[in-house]
Parts: sequence; C-alpha cells; structure tokens
Amino acid sequence: MATADVRRRAHDRPLAAALVLTALGYTLVIGTFAGVVPLYPDIGEAGVDLLSHAIALVNTVATVSLALGWYWIRRGKVDRHRSAMVLSFVLIVLFLLLYLPKVGGGGEKHFVLASQYGWVPLWEWVYPAYLVMLAIHIVLSVLAVPLVLYAIVLGLTHTPSELTETRHATVGRIAAGTWILSLTLGVVTYVMLNHLYVSEFVPA
Repeated sequence: MATADVRRRAHDRPLAAALVLTALGYTLVIGTFAGVVPLYPDIGEAGVDLLSHAIALVNTVATVSLALGWYWIRRGKVDRHRSAMVLSFVLIVLFLLLYLPKVGGGGEKHFVLASQYGWVPLWEWVYPAYLVMLAIHIVLSVLAVPLVLYAIVLGLTHTPSELTETRHATVGRIAAGTWILSLTLGVVTYVMLNHLYVSEFVPA
C-alpha cells in the first residue's frame, strides 16, 4: 500500500519527486567529499584501483545501454527503450555505490607533473585537455542528475500513452545526450589517468 501511494505521488508530482531525489543524491555526494559521512571503510590505494576499474566498466556498459535506448525509441521500440533506460539507471546507481566508497574510504588519483618523470610527448597539450574533459565531465554529471531523475520518474510512473502528454521525450533527449557525453569523458579521463600517464594516489 505504501509503495502504491509513493508511486501515485510520484505520478502526480514527478518534478517534485525528481527534485527530492536530486537533493538526496547531492547531499550524499557532497557529504562524502566533505568527510562528514562516516560510512566507508579504509580501502587504501589497492581498493581505489579496483573500484576505478569497476567504475569504468560500469560506465562503459551504461553508455552502450543509453545509446541503445536512444536508438530503439527513435525506431518506435518502446519496450526495448524502456528496458535499456532502466538498465542504465540501475548502472548509474551501481556507479554511485562504487564511487562513494572509493572517495570516502580511499582517495583519488592525480596527475603527476611531467617534469618529475622526464619529458612526456605532447604534455603541454595532454594535461590541459585532460583538465578540460574532467571539468566538462563533472559539470555535466551534476547537471544531468535532475534531468535523468525527472525522465526516469516519468517513465516509471506513466504509461506510454500518458507519456505523450508529458515532457518525457524532450527532457529524455537532453538527459540522455548529457549523460552519454559525461560518461564518455569520464571513461576517457580514467584511461588517461590510470593507463596512459603517471599518477599519484591522494588518500581521502
């Protein structure tokens, strides 16, 4: 009964539901970065490396799922689109469950200045490009949250015929595009930081 009531409220007020979920998500992430959420065990550098690899895999699969969802809805395959987008949302929740312990219980990796390890080809281009991609990734990640949540709340609480009377399609296109670009840049910066160049571990 409680579940049905929550669903009805979300159906009637999808924007409010999305904003509440957005606020909860932002609070958890900001609290973790600020060190005021004492929920995470100390995982050390090895744990951070393991979670970084897992996060990159999850984000890659989520990107493919999002692209498929976009492809299918443009061809009128609503059921496939719905399944792909629900899977993408589940994967982003999984990402959050991996990312928060990585930051809160482990730390982060930062580029080491090239001069400390000798000359790196095209470093004067690579490092600024990395910073720009990372900044865009972070900004888009923040902006995508309310859009994604609004689209998913609409999708889960409305029938396909009801969705035609909402802004699901418009918001969904913006959310999916923003999300795909953010995830792609996140994977690219992961590869640069963990596999192509020298980095150092900074504990939480």
